[in-house]
Amino acid sequence: MTQEKKQLSFWQIWNMSFGFLGIQFGFALQGGFMSRIFQTLGADKDAIPFLWIAAPLTGLLVQPIVGYLSDRTWHPRFGRRKPFFFIGAVLSTVALFFAPYSSALWMAAGALWILDASINISMEPFRALVADKLPDSQRSYGFVVQTLIIGIGTWVASNLPWMMTQLGVPNTAAEGVVPDSVKYAFGIGALVLFTSILYTILTTDEYPPEDLEEFEREKAAKKGFLCGFEEILKNISSMPKVMMQLGLVQFFSWFAFFTMWSFATPAITEHIFGATDTTSEAYNNAADSVGNYLGTYGLVSMIYALVLSFVASKIKINRKLLHLVSLIAGGFGFILIYFITDPWMLHLCFSLVGIAWASILSMPYAMLSGSVEPKKMGVYMGIFNMFIVIPQIVAALGGVNFLYKLLFGEAVINTMLLAGTLLILAGLSNLLITDKKATHD
Repeated sequence: MTQEKKQLSFWQIWNMSFGFLGIQFGFALQGGFMSRIFQTLGADKDAIPFLWIAAPLTGLLVQPIVGYLSDRTWHPRFGRRKPFFFIGAVLSTVALFFAPYSSALWMAAGALWILDASINISMEPFRALVADKLPDSQRSYGFVVQTLIIGIGTWVASNLPWMMTQLGVPNTAAEGVVPDSVKYAFGIGALVLFTSILYTILTTDEYPPEDLEEFEREKAAKKGFLCGFEEILKNISSMPKVMMQLGLVQFFSWFAFFTMWSFATPAITEHIFGATDTTSEAYNNAADSVGNYLGTYGLVSMIYALVLSFVASKIKINRKLLHLVSLIAGGFGFILIYFITDPWMLHLCFSLVGIAWASILSMPYAMLSGSVEPKKMGVYMGIFNMFIVIPQIVAALGGVNFLYKLLFGEAVINTMLLAGTLLILAGLSNLLITDKKATHD
């Protein structure tokens, strides 16, 4: 029997999205400090993207499978998406806690691989839950509220090592050893990740399939690994046109942010602070500061999402135009990093990046959700993730190193010029999207 989707209050949407706070703690610590851990363990700057390769490769496989399985899951007590929230939370918590205790590069790369794969188990079901629970008129609002929570997580998590240092926790250690400030930050992140996802599980109900008998018949008719694999391939080949158009936007966007996560620490510590010795106090103070500046993009994304959530709850918005302008603003933010003369100006640069980040985490999903069959929401959200992980794979396999050196020169700060250029291209790619069902509420 069909259950009508009702308008939900802000706090109901907040509860169902609160697990994203922990997910973003994981992503922010991973994105802001895994490159620092790699450098501490002796990695060369140019080798850092390659050490990230396992994470997006795993996401390429995990996301569509998890989405497909969650579409086919239903339990009267545990729901459809919530079992995947819990499994991902347990695995992510363990990986996040132990990552900074790695004593060799291969261990750190393995921890990153497990962490990213585990977070992916939870993440896309959270995206699908918004589409499951909200009517189309609230989709933009729902994804923006998720982005508000993600912004809070990014800001706090990015500042955790700096906060630990201010509390007296050492931020330096012997050669090849990760400082205690980073270890404490990852431990706090692991606790927040698990408790926030558990909060969503305990406070959120899910709608059953619209026709439970038909749901069980379809599941019985298409059971088995091979059948599932064929179904995923079929959905990929028949993906909506809007998804393919958004795919180009996503490619440039996530290539840019992968470049930032891989190179922001070495680029800024070297170009702005003149610190290259990873065992020195100057380097570790600079690396803490980079985390603080990265926190700015989380803070601004939170504020921007708060404004958007108010606007989206009151008026209809043009998703395409908003995304275009936001991405171009972030592109200029990255480019300005190259030209600034005082470290405090990094807050201005990353404020612009935060505008882009808020839009990346909400507008593409809002545009996509109106073009996807509801009963296949999970698998299509998983497939859509391919346009996130493929650019990261290309970047990790040498795309970043090749492009920034070819276009701008050998200095590692030129990675920020590359990231800015890619975000501007991502913004302009929105002009290809013409379907008004996608671009407007």
